[in-house]
Amino acid sequence: MNKELRAYWIWLQAGLGIQGRTAVVAAFNSPKEMFDAGPTEWRLSGAVTNRQIQRLETYTLEEANIIVRQCDQNGWQIVTPDCADYPPLLLKLNNFPTVLYTWGELGCLKDKISIAVVGTRAASHYSVDVSGRLSASLSRSGAVVVSGGALGVDSAAHTGALFAGGKTVAVLGCGLAAKYLMGNLALRTQIAQNGAVISEYPPDTPAIGQNFPIRNRLISGLSYGTVVIEAGERSGSLITAGYALEQGRDIFAVPGDIINSSYTGTNKLIRDGAKPVFSAADVLEEYAFRYPEALNFDALETSLSDIPPKPGGFGNAKPIPLNKAAAQPLMPPPKADMADFLRRKAPFVKVRRPLPESLDESTREVYAKIVNEPIHIDDIVRAVKLEPANVITALTELEVYGFIELTSGKRYVLI
Repeated sequence: MNKELRAYWIWLQAGLGIQGRTAVVAAFNSPKEMFDAGPTEWRLSGAVTNRQIQRLETYTLEEANIIVRQCDQNGWQIVTPDCADYPPLLLKLNNFPTVLYTWGELGCLKDKISIAVVGTRAASHYSVDVSGRLSASLSRSGAVVVSGGALGVDSAAHTGALFAGGKTVAVLGCGLAAKYLMGNLALRTQIAQNGAVISEYPPDTPAIGQNFPIRNRLISGLSYGTVVIEAGERSGSLITAGYALEQGRDIFAVPGDIINSSYTGTNKLIRDGAKPVFSAADVLEEYAFRYPEALNFDALETSLSDIPPKPGGFGNAKPIPLNKAAAQPLMPPPKADMADFLRRKAPFVKVRRPLPESLDESTREVYAKIVNEPIHIDDIVRAVKLEPANVITALTELEVYGFIELTSGKRYVLI
């Protein structure tokens, strides 16, 4: 890659937008050639919309060079489609990223079978253990584990791969410089030393909820197959599975409790044709004949129970409520005590759990304003007197950690 072209690629990304149709890349020999051609040629190419042209005209190369300098100062690579390390699987997407910001070495994917392992943030002990063991077994066999760097199943997947001495890639829905899940910073550092942490968003892009579903197309796009572990009916992991289906990639799912709604999504995937997974062999046998040189089947365990457990486990499972009494269902008492029962049952006050020490004062200030009744995001901004972008970042982090929930009409409540 010509390092002088990095700013032009960033300029192009700013004009196209995230998920912008990249047919424009084929219309010009390079982003610099496109920059030099000017608006008239852009229109004549038919590959650029009027809105994109407006952005291309207003975004400057100096703005792009600021990002280049920021990445150089922090040791982050700017990987573009003309780089040797740009993942060839992504180039098959019709909306592949024109820029990937990389912490670590994306070359770890070269000539490897990459498998995405995704699932809920609020994972059960079972799902955390399965994710860790499955990812460890995949890694021991030579596969690279791809996930989203979030809590629950994602963290267990990355941890399992690292535990087995393998490589793993985390795809973020925010910039590399964003204050996102700071409690997971140590894990991201390990990932960067044994794989890569990547994002298509410029470094200072905050963790905004709408970014994560868009990011999911890269998790599936980087992978030959996607394994879903514990996903409810509306889980974001099902978005990743949907992208995998659109991209012509394989879909796998770990069976779960058919009575528990936390597994409705995964069980429905199996019903609709996803391959059920009981071991890493169920995944990797799909690639044995196509890519025999990329896998070590001698190291492949036939059962997840053969994987030695990691001391301390593969991550944190679904938290136990601090107020156990409040978490237990209230059983109707005898008729004589019904009035007292109703007084105790309603209104039900949710317990405000203490925040992790890693969260900053801005996040704590936002958390203090969220109560049992839904509160609109605009009211939160007015109440805390912080910049809207900082409020959105705090809300996203609280939602990721499972302390609050977004309801209809952009309103938040305690969980």
